Amino acid sequence: MPSLKDLKNRIESVKSTRKITKAMQMVAAAKLRRAQEAAEQARPYTERFNAVLGGLAASVGGSDSAPLLLRGTSSDQVHLLVVMTSERGLCGGFNTNIVKRARARIIELVAQGKTVKILTVGKKGRDQLKRDYAKHFVGHVDMTEVKNVGYADAQGIAKDVLGRFDAGEFDIATIFYARFQNVVTQIPTAQQIIPADFDAPEDAGASTLYDYEPSEEAILADLLPRGVATQIFAALLENGASEQGARMSAMDNATRNAGEMIEKLTIEYNRSRQAVITNELIEIISGAEAL
Repeated sequence: MPSLKDLKNRIESVKSTRKITKAMQMVAAAKLRRAQEAAEQARPYTERFNAVLGGLAASVGGSDSAPLLLRGTSSDQVHLLVVMTSERGLCGGFNTNIVKRARARIIELVAQGKTVKILTVGKKGRDQLKRDYAKHFVGHVDMTEVKNVGYADAQGIAKDVLGRFDAGEFDIATIFYARFQNVVTQIPTAQQIIPADFDAPEDAGASTLYDYEPSEEAILADLLPRGVATQIFAALLENGASEQGARMSAMDNATRNAGEMIEKLTIEYNRSRQAVITNELIEIISGAEAL
């Protein structure tokens, strides 16, 4: 049975931990508001941009003159998986869920005899995947110094990916991230970015009403690289909001668990103290009766 001093030290230790988790929860809540606003404001632009590209892609169809980013390499042998996670932990299952989705895709592709290459964005995903798939790694993007994600950060990642594609290093590229839904729910998402995969717009037939100058192929050749950067930027913003939401939820749970632990330890401490006092009284009474 622990001594009174040990119990008192444990109570003080848990109280200190609760102060830290409460502070982290409040910081995450403040960051979440900004990150959520950024992610939600980016969604309409991304959706509209993809709709425009989808309309252009539908008009081009499977033409041999279509840009390589759209028609692809006519092969699906080599896959590049861009796994986006956070640089820091203490955010519940946020990183683990993304890695789990990516790991399932890796297993599926390897079972099909495909070649898998992994590019990680964020330290936590790299650390988890490298234990089993170190030989598949081709690069890592360090975001440690990035405080607020900007479009320039997405452009840097897109430039790396596009450079590898132009060099013929892969056929298909897929990004893995968590789409923010609310503080409790972040949805692990896999999205193919090369070759470009757009949902056909509902008014795709209306594209015939427009004459493009220059041609659709020339416009797509210019816009598709920007589309890759835009999709990566949107994924980074979604990840940022998801990370803060998951951290806020995890720290709230940790704070409540610490409070419950303090209550249990306090009860145990009081009972032990009462037992010690009772034993001392019994010893005093027994000594007095022996005289």
